Amino acid sequence: MSTPKLSAPPILYGAYALAGLSLIWSGYAITDLINSGWFGLSVALAGDIGWITVMWAEHRRLGGRYATVAGWVIALMVGALLVLHGVLAHDLGQAIAGPFVVLVGKTVASFALLAMRDPAALTAEQEAEIHSVMRDSEYEARLHGARLNQLDQAADAEIARIQAEARIRLARDDADFEIGLQRLEKRAAIERNTPLALTAAQPVEPAEPPAQAAIQQIGESFPAPGNMLVSATEPSAQRAEPFGFSAHTSAQSAQRVEAIEKVAELLAQDPGLTAAQVEERLSVSPATAKRYLREARAPRGGTK
Repeated sequence: MSTPKLSAPPILYGAYALAGLSLIWSGYAITDLINSGWFGLSVALAGDIGWITVMWAEHRRLGGRYATVAGWVIALMVGALLVLHGVLAHDLGQAIAGPFVVLVGKTVASFALLAMRDPAALTAEQEAEIHSVMRDSEYEARLHGARLNQLDQAADAEIARIQAEARIRLARDDADFEIGLQRLEKRAAIERNTPLALTAAQPVEPAEPPAQAAIQQIGESFPAPGNMLVSATEPSAQRAEPFGFSAHTSAQSAQRVEAIEKVAELLAQDPGLTAAQVEERLSVSPATAKRYLREARAPRGGTK
């Protein structure tokens, strides 16, 4: 429910009239006192405008007692100028009536402000207390917001630090993985490019027994009537002669001896010769290449 607005008291009209008369008279007197034409009028208008502004501040309860004191100080200063104007003009009436109009206008304006004031309105002290509470609340709200902003910035900085550390760990893992791959590739390249002389001292793998010798061994262990098992197998190869082979060997033995001699020549040129190289040079199986290499390394005139 809205409260009815208070009507303007009659004293307010009298205050308006006295303010207008004071403005006219002070403007004329100060302009004549300074004797500078329109520039003197501006000084008079400045004083009156300042007085009216202070009255408006008092009406809005701005400034408290300071506004009241400032209003009276301005009025007294304008009155003093009017007294000085009367004295210099050698006119006692102007010296008395001039400031009288200003002081009466100021007094009536003060009463008009009191009459326009709402009786239920808060006093200046109460409004000052309310304003103090409002300022404290605003301060607390802004302080809380500033602290939250500080926490957000600290959280953002911590998150950025964690992300940076994670990126560092990820880059370190990637580098370790790449280095591991490079080490494996380098090791394989070193093994491929190692000179044969460095691998000559490696132990030679034992050669697998020939298939025919294994069949013959099975036939000797389990003899069948009429030597059926031995006849069913391939003809048994003659036992390999030592490096000093006999001149009456078969064609197969001669081919084998020739291959062993060729391996011996290769071994003399390269002491680090491997079975893989023999297999590649002679186009034989891995087991045969190992057997040739073993027999070529055997001492001459002896058996392994």
